Amino acid sequence: MKSVHVSKPEHAAIERVIASIPAGRVSSYGEIAMRAGLPGRARLVGRVLGESDKALKLPWHRVLRSSGQTAFAKGSHGFREQSQRLRAEGVVIVNGRVDLERFGWERNLDVELWGPPPATKPKNRVR
Repeated sequence: MKSVHVSKPEHAAIERVIASIPAGRVSSYGEIAMRAGLPGRARLVGRVLGESDKALKLPWHRVLRSSGQTAFAKGSHGFREQSQRLRAEGVVIVNGRVDLERFGWERNLDVELWGPPPATKPKNRVR
């Protein structure tokens, strides 16, 4: 039997924070907990995401581990879907990881004001 989502004030606060993450930006479970006034409750953020009503249409794909990695195993359906959604918003993913300094929500004032710098291609060196 599926459990019914009980809206607790903590859950509502976490859902509001997740809903506020703008397109093209990401945040970690721990950062979301801090913004919701629940420091140290990163695991609760994951639980709330897993139990949230799908009708809320939370941008779950913008939530990452503190390392910038997805919580899904590489190659899994969740990993592929999250990667696809983030790339559609212009977020660069390299080896399953997002550069949080570049795409993290409100981490860098220049990025927030002017947008992320364009991706640079590695220079070919002639030896």
